[in-house]
Amino acid sequence: MTARGAFVTGGASGIGLAAARRLLTEGWRVAIADHDAAALDRAAAEFADANDRVVRLALDVTDEAAVEAAVVEAAARIGPLKGVVNSAGIAQDKPFGETSAAEFRRILDVNVVGSFLVARAAVKAMAAAGGGAIVNIASISGVRGNLGRTAYGASKGGVITMTQVMAVELARDGIRVNAVAPGPVDTAMVRALHGPERRAAFERRVPLGRYAQPEEIATVIAFLLDEERSSYVTGQILGVDGGFLAAGIMRE
Repeated sequence: MTARGAFVTGGASGIGLAAARRLLTEGWRVAIADHDAAALDRAAAEFADANDRVVRLALDVTDEAAVEAAVVEAAARIGPLKGVVNSAGIAQDKPFGETSAAEFRRILDVNVVGSFLVARAAVKAMAAAGGGAIVNIASISGVRGNLGRTAYGASKGGVITMTQVMAVELARDGIRVNAVAPGPVDTAMVRALHGPERRAAFERRVPLGRYAQPEEIATVIAFLLDEERSSYVTGQILGVDGGFLAAGIMRE
């Protein structure tokens, strides 16, 4: 298989780490970008056997200059750059009336602006490589009015619309853009946010009756990045949510 590189933000934990792991098993070279130095060290230790195919990069996705430099470095070290996974994100569970403007701005800055900056930087390298695919991580909270998700839901709604516009504009460059909208996923970030009551509420509302594992989201990300399996898929928002978005009246 021809060498191909993927740039994964938030790649040292949660969905991003699971995506990096999955892509490595499918033969990709992977740049793992994350702001958490300790998590990067743990990821590097996990992937020691694939060290020649892994690059780790400390990165704040809200830093425009740093993003540009990181993508250039990644393309040089793992290129050609054919895939991007925008998984870096932050969240909070706080009522609308208690959400400060600073909190709102910070979540939009990381989740929306950060994804924009990474994608914009990567498009240059991907176009030079003849095209590729971008997968943005959205959320069911960008589609439904979930309690406590004022800022987070707004940010993921922004990611969804941005994904659709990117798909339309970048198609001429051979770059496909899709988003995955996970339901509740059993990651450290989600465990910190979801207490027993919130977890039970989600489990009641998800038809499959459970949280997803990060690896289940990663499988879909890998599908959307793979030109052989998803060459005619672009501009789509794929709910990987155990049926949450489809649910109406539920059996008790």
